[in-house]
Amino acid sequence: MEHICIGKALFEKYATEENCLGIVGRRTHLLDELRQQHPSNTVTATADITKQEETEQAICSLHKELGHVDLAIVCSGTGEINPTLDYALERPTIDTNVTGWTFVVDSLYHIFKLQGYGHLVAITSVGGLRGEPMAPAYSATKAYQINYTEALRKKAFKAGRKITITHVRPGLVDTAMAKGEGLFWVMPVEKVANQIISAIRKKKSRVYVTKRWHFLAIINKNLPFCLYRLL
Repeated sequence: MEHICIGKALFEKYATEENCLGIVGRRTHLLDELRQQHPSNTVTATADITKQEETEQAICSLHKELGHVDLAIVCSGTGEINPTLDYALERPTIDTNVTGWTFVVDSLYHIFKLQGYGHLVAITSVGGLRGEPMAPAYSATKAYQINYTEALRKKAFKAGRKITITHVRPGLVDTAMAKGEGLFWVMPVEKVANQIISAIRKKKSRVYVTKRWHFLAIINKNLPFCLYRLL
């Protein structure tokens, strides 16, 4: 079964509103497919987030072509089930979710700083609230993203700039990233995308999607370890 990712779902919704869109991704053929759907208002650039030079060139290229950036959504991420702690599986997650991700959000923040305005949206995960033994690197790197995004929001506030930071924490979503057996409360991508866009329009600082995951997150985050370890 083909899974649609969150990024593609958001693209399809924003493209229908006749926005000027710029997309960076590592698979050129997928970018070409998206551009062909809306050729008059879509520009693309190919880059692997783990390769800094490629990523920098892609961001600069799109920024130059678009002229300015009002909204940037960062939803790149990866993770593998890794019960045996195989470092070969952990390393790509760290390279993508920490090293590459940090370079991207920093680059976008600098663009907004120079413009004097902008809205940065970081899509992380409720998986970053606690450490999960089946996917240690994924949960740890998402925790990094959660704290880094909060730091940027505080930085923007203290600087008094008109930079909005929205932090999106999805629960389990019906994408290729939802791995494992017996997954609980897997949400349809369409519903998740709609709630993300609603949060962006309201300029919320933090949102769980879908909304029911907010209650689970509170329980999960505050559950004593003596109980959490049994789950």
